Amino acid sequence: MSPLLSRITIDSEICHGKPVIRGLRYPMEPVLEYLSVGDTIEALFLEFPGFEREDSLACIEFATQSLKLKSQHFVLT
Repeated sequence: MSPLLSRITIDSEICHGKPVIRGLRYPMEPVLEYLSVGDTIEALFLEFPGFEREDSLACIEFATQSLKLKSQHFVLT
């Protein structure tokens, strides 16, 4: 397992079991949304106190590994 992935935690008691960053209750999903619209990692530092550069890399790594695990069936519009 990638050391980055250890930064992502999943706990049914935190954020309804969604993947979060280091148990901080910062879900991965909004982090990836910020990055997907062009926000910088530095902008994430302002939005999420305690956020670290490696957290953003961990989110990207987790998403990459998730895509490798299953095929995606959706239509891009």
